[in-house]
Amino acid sequence: MAAKRLARKKKMSSSTPDALSAAVITVSDSCARGERTDVSGPAVVEVLRKHNFVVVGTATVPDEQAAIRQTLLSWIDRARLVVTTGGTGIAPRDVTPEATRAICKRLLEGVAERMRAEGAKKTPLAALSRAVCGVRGKAVVLNLPGSPAGAVQSLESVIDLLPHALQLLSGNTRHE
Repeated sequence: MAAKRLARKKKMSSSTPDALSAAVITVSDSCARGERTDVSGPAVVEVLRKHNFVVVGTATVPDEQAAIRQTLLSWIDRARLVVTTGGTGIAPRDVTPEATRAICKRLLEGVAERMRAEGAKKTPLAALSRAVCGVRGKAVVLNLPGSPAGAVQSLESVIDLLPHALQLLSGNTRHE
């Protein structure tokens, strides 16, 4: 199946990404089938907007590597930050990290480490997260857990790093 049929995209963006533009992809079989209402995606959108990101679009895809990869690739040309929520655990269908690694040119291991370290302060289960963060072109791809609380806590633990990362990717490497 083509990613266009799998992804339910809302709010299409312009082709020129803004400095703090973002897209949010919810990875969930049940949400993609319309059996469950997405709560994590909207919670992530709210946090991004609170931190001055312009959310240029959202999508929902099933827990399938090909669909996740295609949707990530479709958004990285339109948003500087592409955030996923869901599919980062250890269940057999949790494949978001694999899809993210497949499209990223470099990983930002410290970002994922920081999310897990901060998450461990709230729950020991944070250690089971396989979320990754990576770079492709001038975009950052960030995986978050699927639970609304976990997604928000993880994003808030690293959101202060993201504008600087995006500046560096834009070529602004001056040290002051």
